[in-house]
Amino acid sequence: MAQPTEGRAPAYIDTTKASIARVYDYALGGKDNYEVDRETIERVRKVAPEVNQLAVDNRAFLIRAARFIATQTSITQYLDCGSGLPTAENTHQIVQRLQPEARVAYVDNDPTVIAHGRALLEDDDQTMFSPADIRDPAAVLGDPAIQEFLDLEQPIALFQIGTIHHFADADDPRRIMAEFVERLPVGSFVAVAHFFDPENADTELARRMEQVFVHSPMGSGRFRTRAELEGLFPGLDMIEPGVVPCFQWWPDGPQISQEDPVQRCIAGGVGVKREG
Repeated sequence: MAQPTEGRAPAYIDTTKASIARVYDYALGGKDNYEVDRETIERVRKVAPEVNQLAVDNRAFLIRAARFIATQTSITQYLDCGSGLPTAENTHQIVQRLQPEARVAYVDNDPTVIAHGRALLEDDDQTMFSPADIRDPAAVLGDPAIQEFLDLEQPIALFQIGTIHHFADADDPRRIMAEFVERLPVGSFVAVAHFFDPENADTELARRMEQVFVHSPMGSGRFRTRAELEGLFPGLDMIEPGVVPCFQWWPDGPQISQEDPVQRCIAGGVGVKREG
């Protein structure tokens, strides 16, 4: 695990509270994090030593879903909600390698992400960044910068990768996704990855991790059931194999190693909007 240099944090960063983006950054081996962020993962590690695999599988699912849409559909517009800190294989890098004309809009209101994201994309006219709140579909899709950058009358690939499990039940994640889907044009695709309660022998592990995440400095991280995850694709036709553990969603090859139980506690799926 790469160890960051603490130094003095910029004035816009609150180092007394864990940042979801910086916690993921630490789990992926990045350096853009602080002690309060590292504390969250280290607490979870006590009940699930392989906790970093959640972030790894989350990222791997994004890569495969993005490749799928870039190669198997005609979509060239991507809206990545809760994009997080720049890392290897960001959405624009994945899809623009396959579709040089693709346009990617990132949305995240974490101050650290805003600063890094804008700097990274400064000279890229096919990629942009919006600081809207991804819990507010009207604000995201109503952002004048988004409306100018994307043609909202044409199909879009909407990504919610590792985001919705940080929405509280009071946020009503199903309603939020229903509003996003309603506003998307026919032909759009939606990809979601989410902490997962498989309701089997791994349920206890999922709930132990949930308790630590929710009561950590980050304060969020719900593990929802298959029925709850399927409810995040309202009215969409699911691409086979539906909602499954991320490592099982169109893997890059045959599985020759034994998965860790943690890997069965994060799931993903992709749906397509066939009707208005």
